[in-house]
Amino acid sequence: MGLITKFPKHTIPKTVTPSAIMPLGDSITDGFNVAGGYRIKLWNTIESNGQKVDFVGSMSNGPAELPDKNHEGHSGWRIDQIDAKINEWMTTYKPEIVLLHIGTNDIAQSYSVASAPDRLSALIDKICAKLPANGKVYVSSIIPLAMGNMNSQVVNYNNKIHGIVKSKADAGKPVYFVEMYSKITTSDLADGVHCNRTGYEKMADVWYEAIKNDLPK
Repeated sequence: MGLITKFPKHTIPKTVTPSAIMPLGDSITDGFNVAGGYRIKLWNTIESNGQKVDFVGSMSNGPAELPDKNHEGHSGWRIDQIDAKINEWMTTYKPEIVLLHIGTNDIAQSYSVASAPDRLSALIDKICAKLPANGKVYVSSIIPLAMGNMNSQVVNYNNKIHGIVKSKADAGKPVYFVEMYSKITTSDLADGVHCNRTGYEKMADVWYEAIKNDLPK
């Protein structure tokens, strides 16, 4: 018998490992008023662009149109409460990308508002210390508050966030600022605090623009 020197070519499907993303924050991440919140459109936008994602976290909620319901959005929680659990969550779920929107309840509950930026800075450092190689944390300005004079405190807090993120990026940490506040108007709020469906979809668009180049196809 002659020696077979040519073999049929078989196409092996490319295996793509989804990016593990942790949506992290309070009820705005959870999706109060609209279960699933911004995560609905964000997940569907990622998938419709042929990219792969795995939302991770100890919480789970959302409609059928959101197949991956995991997250770390905790209603009513402040920065210090997230901080107390972040090491555990990072160790358990090992996110490659963290989407952080936090601080609304520090202001709404009048909880040491002046020192909220310092608490945020410490939280970011904890996240960075637990990120895998090539991991990133995206920190967004928080959305408006249409309650009394609280929105002026939101503006002041947001102004500090940008500086915090810049200082960490300058130090070589994988921290990135996402401008969310200016993308959401008070007409996008259902109750003065949380987004309506339109508002959450706008948030999804902002997050996607920030992370789209990090996601595999």
